[in-house]
Amino acid sequence: MKFSQKDLRIAAAIAVLAAGSLVTYAVAQAAPRAKVIKIVAKRFDYGPSHLTLKKGVPVVLELTTRDVFMGFNLPDFNVRADIVPEKVTRVTFVPDKTGTFTFLCDVFCGTGHEQMQGTLTVVD
Repeated sequence: MKFSQKDLRIAAAIAVLAAGSLVTYAVAQAAPRAKVIKIVAKRFDYGPSHLTLKKGVPVVLELTTRDVFMGFNLPDFNVRADIVPEKVTRVTFVPDKTGTFTFLCDVFCGTGHEQMQGTLTVVD
């Protein structure tokens, strides 16, 4: 059986598309879905103030506040965000080490600001 150049180009294009689809499918199957956690900041605490996460599982923190401008700082994971009243601030990270870590407000939000913190525990 003899194939024309056009037939060979079409067959090659189909093979490339099929291979790309298989790679995309494999990557989609291998990547864990991000865990979404809603955190509400208010003078002078976070709710929830303690989080437990699994190492290697992506996380999206959805940070909100209803009262004043605040901050969120999780220095051990290099995560930092401003929390603006009535807006949702999203930060994404992948916990890459186990242990217990502190997160805190790093924008002065009034008397009591110094005690505004929480803990993050990462487990295997």
